[in-house]
Amino acid sequence: MRSFFEHWWTVWRTVRRQMIVRLVKTFRFEAAHDLPCFPPGHKCRRLHGHSFRFDVIVQGEVDPKIGYLIDYGDIKQICDPIVKQLDHYYLNDIPGLSISTSEMIAVWLWNKIKPELAMLDEIVVYETCTSACHYRGK
Repeated sequence: MRSFFEHWWTVWRTVRRQMIVRLVKTFRFEAAHDLPCFPPGHKCRRLHGHSFRFDVIVQGEVDPKIGYLIDYGDIKQICDPIVKQLDHYYLNDIPGLSISTSEMIAVWLWNKIKPELAMLDEIVVYETCTSACHYRGK
């Protein structure tokens, strides 16, 4: 006959909660832009540059057999070609970024990454060290 503890342990293993995690991989690029959508005289309307940073955040269930959600290297492999499209370029010349606000950059990144990374949950674009835009898809 099994003890109460053995019975409880068997039940707990069967109904335990899934281990859901959110992982963050950060990328950086340098780029220039201007924002013609701002009024004349506004500093952002003039040509200027930023040291942009963006986070790719994935969410999902950890596979208990391997102990992780996804290899960070897999995220890097997907995002590195996208970073190369942005790094040291004038963002307004990139198709889809003629209005290159943080909001539009976040949507652009989402649309590039989501088809390759189904577990993508959020993109965070940092235009400066104190200003960021969070985007979680449509």
